[in-house]
Amino acid sequence: MTEDVHEEEQPVLSRKKKTRLEKQAEHIDRIKKTLMACIIGIFVGIVSYYLQVTVKNDIGLLAFMLMLAGVVIQRHIFMLMHIDTSKLGAKDWLYQGFMTFAFWFMSWTLLLSTVSH
Repeated sequence: MTEDVHEEEQPVLSRKKKTRLEKQAEHIDRIKKTLMACIIGIFVGIVSYYLQVTVKNDIGLLAFMLMLAGVVIQRHIFMLMHIDTSKLGAKDWLYQGFMTFAFWFMSWTLLLSTVSH
């Protein structure tokens, strides 16, 4: 009886083969996104340091908020750079945020520990 039941065959979904140029363009876009996260992280780390020196106050929360603003503004910078953000998922934005945070933290910490007041 089970032999008579025919399963509906699923069509095999073929993925479009990407050309070498398409792969290269995607790779360059990924490099641009990572580079932007690093540059923004370093920039915000430097700004956080100089705000702390100028205000002469513990502005850890303000510095962290600046870093978060750097993460948020990346989407708009990508649009200005004509990078397609529609395919970026939560994992991609988490990666961007982590890279920004890491470079913000490293640059701010290095400035705080090496520059004497």
